[in-house]
Amino acid sequence: MQEQYRTVAHPGTHEAEINRSRFLCSLAPAATEREAQDFVARVRKEHPTASHNCFAYVIGADASVQKASDDGEPGGTAGVPMLQMLMRREIRYTVAVVTRYFGGVKLGAGGLIRAYGGVVGEALDALGTLTRQRFRLATVTVDHQRAGRLENDLRTTGRAVRDVRYGAAVTIEVGLPEADVAPFRAWLADATAGTALFELGGEAYGDA
Repeated sequence: MQEQYRTVAHPGTHEAEINRSRFLCSLAPAATEREAQDFVARVRKEHPTASHNCFAYVIGADASVQKASDDGEPGGTAGVPMLQMLMRREIRYTVAVVTRYFGGVKLGAGGLIRAYGGVVGEALDALGTLTRQRFRLATVTVDHQRAGRLENDLRTTGRAVRDVRYGAAVTIEVGLPEADVAPFRAWLADATAGTALFELGGEAYGDA
């Protein structure tokens, strides 16, 4: 698995005018291909009179799913440069839709490639990106007496506390970088006088 990836910080739209054509780049995070397709459909519905609604998306930390569409523009002049910009910036789990309102001036193949790729790059700059880091999920089970202090210690030492559940005992789920698993075990044993149970789980991504 990838150690980290970048994604767009939040949904938004950036607009540019190039030779009298309006280009609106709508970006959004997308956890699945279905989410990406739903976003494309939503933007197309918002702009039914646009000349083109071209799209590109990259799903998976390892970019396992990549799709692009020129939506009527000459082949390879819209969706592909949009996708290439996402890949060049190492953007994942993100969908981009560029809506074009034709202004009467033809841009030619080179102009279209620069316009579609460029407006995606501008939108990424305008909206900002987040880096997501790979974590191992770990579950710590501790008695109620120690739970409050332990949770506080976890947060003050910068560990990612993802969930806290209260039952007969208190279960705290934390996200740990792979390199921190062994040192964390030792720290936890020391902090709880060896009374806490530690269980290592699967992998997930969180804010770096």
